Amino acid sequence: MKRTSRDIRTANRYEVLRQIIAESPTSRQELAAATGLSLATVATLVGELLDLRMITEVGFEDSAGGRPRGLVAVNASGGALIGVDIAETYVHVELFDLALNILARAEEDVRPGESLPEQVVGHVAAAVGSVVTQAGIEGARVLGVGVSVPGQVDRATGISEYAPNWDWHDVPLLDLLTEHIAYPLYLDNPLRAGAVAETWFGAARGRGNAVVVNLGTGVGAGLILGGGLHRGVSNSAGEWGHTTIVLDGRLCHCGNHGCVETYVGAPGIMLNLRELSPRSTLLHPEDQTATIDALARGMLTNDPVALKVVRDTARYLGAGIADLVNLFNPEVVVLSSWVAATLGEPLVAEVREAVARHALPRPMAATEIVLSPIPTDPVCLGAATFALEGALQSVGQRNGKKRTTLTRSRTAPPS
Repeated sequence: MKRTSRDIRTANRYEVLRQIIAESPTSRQELAAATGLSLATVATLVGELLDLRMITEVGFEDSAGGRPRGLVAVNASGGALIGVDIAETYVHVELFDLALNILARAEEDVRPGESLPEQVVGHVAAAVGSVVTQAGIEGARVLGVGVSVPGQVDRATGISEYAPNWDWHDVPLLDLLTEHIAYPLYLDNPLRAGAVAETWFGAARGRGNAVVVNLGTGVGAGLILGGGLHRGVSNSAGEWGHTTIVLDGRLCHCGNHGCVETYVGAPGIMLNLRELSPRSTLLHPEDQTATIDALARGMLTNDPVALKVVRDTARYLGAGIADLVNLFNPEVVVLSSWVAATLGEPLVAEVREAVARHALPRPMAATEIVLSPIPTDPVCLGAATFALEGALQSVGQRNGKKRTTLTRSRTAPPS
């Protein structure tokens, strides 16, 4: 879809603010060099952000032989952003200031059998209310709520088109959330949210080509290609978890057999363990988190069953990641989400060896494989940036419009 001049201006405004958040304090000249925009364009955009009180003037720095350069920095207290990570087993919510520092967090368990849309929305509303109360901020300061939901999402309409692990089809999730949450809402997918978080603050920062592998209950890959987030024509790019790794293999929630997710997602890892040692004390049949935690502890104590399960899982994961390395030739592959964080560096070491056995030597030599360095929930962080992007887009739409049109806005932020 062709971008309008307003779309381009919004994207430039967002990029300038993103650079200021990453490099505060900074000068207009440094912003122009970092973004590739003209100094005049940067000066105009900085003026807009100053008027919005999202940034502030913080003094001057000397320049070689010229006038001192004015410095700007993010105004952390100029607003609040909320990021929501809806996962198959939990809803995690974090509230950030404009510098993307966490001010409050809340979590709700999503138990088996609680996956009806109304139940999930109830968890989200409770957790959002909790972080606003914890932070003690006025509701007017919340610029927006970014919501990450698993599966395929139409972010323009706010419809969860397909979430295989919950058997959701065309759920009007944004409308349901709007009944309980009065802030502007922006929906997307955890693959995109995780990739943006790594680009802003994680292992993909400064990298033009990166793959962020999300390892949780579900599995997928966020793609940074040619310096930007790759969404695909229907915002469905990255469904790597539903590519076939074993012909006629395990049945997947999506209806196919042998998907990557069925071998390396948390339920798949539990099945790997059950097949190896049905009576293992490491296995907690109804509790994914407890089982993955037990495997992590078992690796630390050299438990042979834990070591074998993680090694077998890494073999499948390595073969699948080798496909990503061969296809996209990235600078870095980042292992992210809760399963990767729990199993940690021992898993990454096994995966590196497995990828090396399957990937072509040339792209493999150019690729790092690392654990996400983001210490908090990367999906919440990425979701908060979608809310920030949406808030910047709404700036151009405010003249002549009432505030109420913004609080229920469903306009998608630009790519």
